[in-house]
Amino acid sequence: MRIVVKNYTKIIKNKVILDNVNLSLSSGKIYGFYGRNGSGKTMLFRAISSLIYPTTGDVLIDDTSIINDEYDLRNFGILIENPDFYPHLTGFQNLDMLYKINNKDNEQYICSLLQEFDLLEAKDKKFKEYSLGMKQKLRIIQAIMENQQIIILDEPTNGLDETSIKKLHEIILKLKKQKKIVLLASHNKEDLNYLCDKIFYVVDGKVLNRNEKS
Repeated sequence: MRIVVKNYTKIIKNKVILDNVNLSLSSGKIYGFYGRNGSGKTMLFRAISSLIYPTTGDVLIDDTSIINDEYDLRNFGILIENPDFYPHLTGFQNLDMLYKINNKDNEQYICSLLQEFDLLEAKDKKFKEYSLGMKQKLRIIQAIMENQQIIILDEPTNGLDETSIKKLHEIILKLKKQKKIVLLASHNKEDLNYLCDKIFYVVDGKVLNRNEKS
């Protein structure tokens, strides 16, 4: 699978938010995006996942435009900003409800994901009672639980302790082995240097190439 961002520009209220972005992203790679708050990282992720539309330009996935053609957006697993859950439902109930939209009931599978993220003991706890780190783990699970081929994680380590960050690193590297395309934004350069095959700087809506691992 290949994602091509082609001459993508987004202008909002006469302000250039994304400035003629061109990218080529391939399966089995982890791509890092680094930049200050407001640099355009989140808007870039929204653009790639078709949550916004360009002023000019396009996004192609295997030569299919996600702007102009029909594309199955269920291939995307997305954690952008802080997607919320039903506060009065438990962690398990929230995931189970989301999973059943496109899949058959699979309680064992949902529990296995909760266990992998050390949330199994809290599966019957209401989401509103979760800590910040527990909420973030649930958000990460929803982004990967349906075998999505394109995983977009915007600051996924927010609220996570050191042990949970290490576990997240293991999961991201596992996704790479499964030939997913992983896009990762982080303020932590060490995270990006450790995980990513290629890192881009995002500066005032421009995407600049930094390096690529051999």
